[in-house]
Amino acid sequence: MDIPTGWEIVDGARLRRVFRFPDFAGALAFVVEVGKMADEVGHHPDVALGWGRATIEWSTHDAGSKVTDKDFDAATRTNEIHSKIK
Repeated sequence: MDIPTGWEIVDGARLRRVFRFPDFAGALAFVVEVGKMADEVGHHPDVALGWGRATIEWSTHDAGSKVTDKDFDAATRTNEIHSKIK
């Protein structure tokens, strides 16, 4: 599967992307929406939130902390959320 736009594979174990926003509220709103999606699909990212940015990392821990199709799908969904929020 192709790496979704803007994402990178880090240490062969996770997908990471840093998303930029004009302020903290935008970044927070994005993280909340990603959290809702994660609950819906039962797959949860590691999140780092700061002023104007949110870093999202996807990895499948029950597959030995590897990047799987679940992560690629979640990253694509995350990009879709970003396109609606930014």
